[in-house]
Amino acid sequence: MNTRKTSTRYNWLILLAGLVVLNILGSKLHFRVDLTQEKRFSLSGPTRRILKNLDTPVFVEVYLKGEFPAVFHNLQNATSDLLREMQDEADGKLSFRFIKPGEGLPDSLQAKVYDSLASMGLKPYTLTVSAKPGEESSQRTIFPAAVVHYGEQAMPVDLSSDKGEDAESKINNAESLLEFKFASAIHMMSRKRVPHVAYLLGNGEPMDLTSYDAITTLARNYIVDTLTLYRVPYIPNSYSALVIAKPLQAFTEPDKLKIDQFVMHGGSVIWFIDNLYAELDSLRQVNQFVAFDRGLNLGDQLFHYGVRINVDLVQDMHCDQMPLAVGTVGGKPQMQLVPWPYFPLLEPTDNHPISRNLDPVLGQFVNSIDTVKAAGIQKTILLTSSDYARILSTPAIVSWDNVKVTDPAQYTRKYITAGVLLEGRFHSFYENRLPSAFRDALQAAGQPFVPEGVGPAKMIVVSDGDIILNAVSQQNGPLPMGTNPYTQDEYANKDFFLNCMQYLTDSSGVLETRDKQLVLRNLDRQKVDEERVQWQVINIVVPLLIVLLAGVVYQQVRKQIYQR
Repeated sequence: MNTRKTSTRYNWLILLAGLVVLNILGSKLHFRVDLTQEKRFSLSGPTRRILKNLDTPVFVEVYLKGEFPAVFHNLQNATSDLLREMQDEADGKLSFRFIKPGEGLPDSLQAKVYDSLASMGLKPYTLTVSAKPGEESSQRTIFPAAVVHYGEQAMPVDLSSDKGEDAESKINNAESLLEFKFASAIHMMSRKRVPHVAYLLGNGEPMDLTSYDAITTLARNYIVDTLTLYRVPYIPNSYSALVIAKPLQAFTEPDKLKIDQFVMHGGSVIWFIDNLYAELDSLRQVNQFVAFDRGLNLGDQLFHYGVRINVDLVQDMHCDQMPLAVGTVGGKPQMQLVPWPYFPLLEPTDNHPISRNLDPVLGQFVNSIDTVKAAGIQKTILLTSSDYARILSTPAIVSWDNVKVTDPAQYTRKYITAGVLLEGRFHSFYENRLPSAFRDALQAAGQPFVPEGVGPAKMIVVSDGDIILNAVSQQNGPLPMGTNPYTQDEYANKDFFLNCMQYLTDSSGVLETRDKQLVLRNLDRQKVDEERVQWQVINIVVPLLIVLLAGVVYQQVRKQIYQR
């Protein structure tokens, strides 16, 4: 009997020691297995590298706290899960908290807090909260956003998404972009070297209030210089990228050579080109006008690189709205917002991180693009029209009458290309045709002619110069790019521009995190109704039966042991 008691105590001691060891190992070792097909709960390689290389603590304030609808609770939980995973990966250098903006403050101070967040570019959502019978409904403001602090720097992060047909799909798309948004913000503030970007001037590129948002957006993320092309002998290789935004005047051959040699040395270029002269201001003076070729003298060079911007205009039934006089009352014109097919809402494709999960991009008098054969160059379509579009060849007549009668039978073209990414080792446009005077000028500047790219380069061509320009309001001044000044609808022009610049200038690979796609697996409603009772039994009754069966088996085994 004593031997049996000693053996029992010995077993309990072994069990206790084992539990202690397991707890110690559990506190030191932390891992989990992500069994989801899309790796929903796994951080990408670039994000891990960014977090491992942090040399300054990161603090994240998330404004998702309080009572709000279930879809925002899902976003709150997804954000919390992601930040916990990032916290573990950062080895204690990342912390976060969820707060409710203006909580506990008087209404006047709370309004100032909301205004401060809105001034940072964070979009509020105003929801009507259902009241109890006999009580009035109330409105609640939600900021699905966060602010990332790194040292003395702070960067806002918008956690919402407008892409999707319903609230559930919009939140699902927002969850897909959470890792990219947080990783990108941390990377932007923690990077050791800030890329230099040149904004090209000298060929009529805008440098006024219409380019205000483009310049300030670049300045917040890069070191930006304005570069007047005809005043420099060559474009310095210290620039990571060159921005060419809506030139109005023809490029000379020396100008084109400078851009060509910048590309041959591995520089990146983003082109926003309007091939036709077509401006909305012209319609404010006359009822119609003929759009004509600007004569930029860039067609042959771009063709050599692999694209052709056509001399035409794209019309799309999926378009923005413009005010049109539909009648008069008391001698005053009555204005009404009508679809304006010359301003298509371009669809970002899902085949590249630049454009994946983006909302529509607002275009204005867009030209179509064809891709042509170029040895060693990979081409990726980034922007297209909808599947209800058409092309107006030159001479293209732009008229207000186009909006009065819109026949869907005429809009039969699908997915007309408006933006292309080119990647590879480019060959010089001037290879085997360089005048001796140009060669001598390069030699004198200490830049010998390079006939073939020294390495892979990147180039993005967009057939609309207005995509990164902004409207100007008499009351509010320059508006964000992609904003309709009449409806205040804001499209994804800025996100597209920033993604393009990040892909052209950043080698960290953080943009790859936009590849993550969370699949929305909806329940089959008909099957749920048909099998409701069956699954209720499986989920409620079966677990109870298992517990009872385990108890019976345990008692029988225990009885047999003590009988022996």
